[in-house]
Amino acid sequence: MKQLDNILVNTSPVKVIGSTNISIAGLCIDSRMATANSLFFALTGTQVDGHNYIDSAIAKGAIAVICERLPNILNPEVTFIVVSNSSQTLGVVASGFYDNPSHNLKLIGITGTNGKTTTATLLYRLANALGKKSGLISTVQNQIGDKTIVSTHTTPNAIELNKLLSEMVNEQCTYCFMEVSSHAIHQYRIEGLKFTGAIFSNITHDHLDYHKTFKEYIGVKKAFFDNLPPSAFVLTNTDDKNGMVMVQNTKAKVFTYSLRSMANYRCKIIEQQPQGMLLNIDNMEVWSRLIGNFNAYNILATYATAQLLDFGKEESLTVLSSMEPVNGRFENMIAPNGVISIIDYAHTPDALENVISTVNKIKAHGNRLICVVGAGGNRDKTKRPIMARVALLGSDMVILTSDNPRNEDPMDIIFDMKQGVDAPSVGKVLTIPDRREAIRTACLLANPGDIVLVAGKGHETYQEIKGIRHHFDDKQEIADIFKTLAP
Repeated sequence: MKQLDNILVNTSPVKVIGSTNISIAGLCIDSRMATANSLFFALTGTQVDGHNYIDSAIAKGAIAVICERLPNILNPEVTFIVVSNSSQTLGVVASGFYDNPSHNLKLIGITGTNGKTTTATLLYRLANALGKKSGLISTVQNQIGDKTIVSTHTTPNAIELNKLLSEMVNEQCTYCFMEVSSHAIHQYRIEGLKFTGAIFSNITHDHLDYHKTFKEYIGVKKAFFDNLPPSAFVLTNTDDKNGMVMVQNTKAKVFTYSLRSMANYRCKIIEQQPQGMLLNIDNMEVWSRLIGNFNAYNILATYATAQLLDFGKEESLTVLSSMEPVNGRFENMIAPNGVISIIDYAHTPDALENVISTVNKIKAHGNRLICVVGAGGNRDKTKRPIMARVALLGSDMVILTSDNPRNEDPMDIIFDMKQGVDAPSVGKVLTIPDRREAIRTACLLANPGDIVLVAGKGHETYQEIKGIRHHFDDKQEIADIFKTLAP
């Protein structure tokens, strides 16, 4: 239990009706989760307005409400705190309720369109391998030391986030590496957190269904760096044209990394093979089992952050050289007959282009690349034709299929993608809306040495259709098909 007046210390209420000298047992943003003596936050969301559920939360036991506007009828037994922004206040209050856990950890945030999951995961693995107990908050999973917690969002809501950080502190973690999504920044989920450091990977076409314009998307990402304290550091990718834009107004100390230009931390790819690549980092040669230019950036960002956190140079590079790919990120399997599959989460045009470029660099001369790709439903429609166009530019054959259609008809999504197919390329495209059949067809059409790239879902183990998540695992589908391919 926490005193309401204590957890409101860093907020600026517009109006308070009722007593703040009361004990709060818990916080909630969903009225159905309200319990006795809880504090309910009425948030104005994109689809649901929490102000419509204030009475429901009170009926469940909430004794205090934080809102942007008062209900028509006030319950005299409930304290109402009116604020200008409920979402922003939630982050500050949640942090205070859980004793400001981010102040007791070295919290590193990673943002950008691509590379967040891999970089966060590599940092988590590296720190733990060096004996520094750490936590991870990522798209794939959350970790508290060795304990795994299922992840439902790239960045959890402010209550879940601070609860996770609090558990990390209780488990004596000293570091936490977390993905910071643009949605989380815009929705104030990271409000009230203290970051030791922040990493910018890159920014490309994505989430325009939410942010509407690319300029707005850049502005939201930049806000993360603008709000860092002077005690923090920023590591930015200067090879991205917006790399220095991101840090223009930051108070934090800025460091840079690059594969192509002068920077504080540099890397050069010496050689790439299907089994991995040889890198020169900080004038030391390092073999990595990860493949591709995009992974070179991820590895360099990981190494640079490790140095900024005072991890040992040689120890860090030694551990990095032994790491396996992150789940669903350029994972490969080889069938008994020699067909190679690669599974990757690439679901943006830039990510898909990077993966296809890497496949073509490691593919043997004379072999083909068959790309299985779709696009998510109820998301940014403008990238659909671009995804198809990018797939065609680097592949010998493309199979357009379903990828989390959500509440849209898969054929409508595929129709949008096909607008990116020019007349000369029509013969290279197959349309198979059933994802299982699309993967199976690609594997059966492939000859020994050909590479089947299955893009878009990576680590995900479901297909979301009409609000229901049906079990579906690209990796398992390929494994099952490969068992039937005789050597």
